[in-house]
Amino acid sequence: MRMTLSVRYLVAPLLGALLLASCSKSELTPEAPAAATVLQNVSAPGFPEGFETGTKASYTTGSVTLGSGSWTLNDALIGNTTADAHTGTWSARVRNSGSLSMNFDLAGGAGVVTVGHALYGTDASGTWELWASANSGSSYAKVGSTITTSSTSLSTVSFTVNIAGNVRLQVRKTDGSTNRLNFDNITVESYGTGGGSGGTGGKKFLFDATHAELAGNADWALDVDGGVTPRYPTPAASGITASTSETYWTAALSSWGVALVKLGNSVENLPSGTAISYGNASNPQDLANYNVFVVDEPNTLFTATEKTAIVNFVKNGGGLFMISDHNVSDRNNDGYDSPAIWNDLMANNSVQANPFGYSINLTNISETSSNVLASGTNTILNGSQGAVTQLKFSNGATMTKTSGSAATPLIWQSTASQGNTNIMCLSSTYGTGRVVCITDSSPADDGTGSPGNTVYPGWTEIASHAKLHLNASLWLAKQQ
Repeated sequence: MRMTLSVRYLVAPLLGALLLASCSKSELTPEAPAAATVLQNVSAPGFPEGFETGTKASYTTGSVTLGSGSWTLNDALIGNTTADAHTGTWSARVRNSGSLSMNFDLAGGAGVVTVGHALYGTDASGTWELWASANSGSSYAKVGSTITTSSTSLSTVSFTVNIAGNVRLQVRKTDGSTNRLNFDNITVESYGTGGGSGGTGGKKFLFDATHAELAGNADWALDVDGGVTPRYPTPAASGITASTSETYWTAALSSWGVALVKLGNSVENLPSGTAISYGNASNPQDLANYNVFVVDEPNTLFTATEKTAIVNFVKNGGGLFMISDHNVSDRNNDGYDSPAIWNDLMANNSVQANPFGYSINLTNISETSSNVLASGTNTILNGSQGAVTQLKFSNGATMTKTSGSAATPLIWQSTASQGNTNIMCLSSTYGTGRVVCITDSSPADDGTGSPGNTVYPGWTEIASHAKLHLNASLWLAKQQ
């Protein structure tokens, strides 16, 4: 990517639906679902709820229309003082035995629900619970454990609700004290039967934001709100139509994300501080819950556990979109840039050395190449999103294929022979999964980002860039 860099030397290389009991203080009990196709892990319409829409300045009980719908706030208000913990500008503040209650049903049910919570100002710790109703609020049942809030920084807790059909939720403060708690970023994954919201034919794409993708002048995420990458971009993806602009979200990959949603898929950020895991049922953003993992220019090394998770994710059928930048592009000055970080993942993991059959060279090139593999049947180059004829690098690296490996070079430098070196874009397979790698971050950059960041419109600079990234995304998701 084009940018001004401080140069450093690199260090070398559901299973069940839940039945609500009629008593309002009963626990939810799992029950085997009826025969049906279960839709889960798709953001419910209007969510996440960040309390950025609607106004309520007093604790007096009253209803307010928020982005997700009408809520009743009892002994609660929407605040934005310096003592309120929030992402964005506003959050809910609850005191005494107050509550936040939905006045509408989610027709697609509720799978995993997450809630951000923190102390207000210097107030002492407090406790709260999540409750759910499957009968339009006639009765509620507690979900999971009672939560204790003891930090002034927002933390996120996950609840496995798993209720199909109509459901509404309620957050209850339970300690009864005058200590105040903040709540923000409530997310709900649909858990409906049949053709619920979100599109049953779509696939799930997860964009990493855990490896300093926002460092320096970069903004490699779907959406950034006040310097924070929310799990679900805001406004909710349910509001995207065929005519929605990429400015619906604000970050350098927003065009990519909006385009995927228009194609019927769902997209999420993996927020900073969230674990990269595979096969961990307690992590709602475990890679096993997704079809494609997109990592655009990581700027910190993957841990041993993360490398094992990513390689096993691909081995067992997942799609990995790897994006690198050029040599000496260390944005956070930790001694590693993205080519070295990707090479470390491929060379030093506990699953298999060089699983994808190539390495990234420590090079820096800038050119527009039309040296594209001549293949009318390759769906990355000639897929449903159009034919790819060019690729422009504005400071990127090259790749070398391991002789005899499963990697397929797709685009080379302009004057290079179509062989195993000087590669700018390739695909590969490993186990039952798929990999695509592009070694410059500029082509995915849509030119929008956080205030103060200088980004470039690479997504539209060359007509083939959007086609390449979208065709590759659909190939990784096994949609073409």
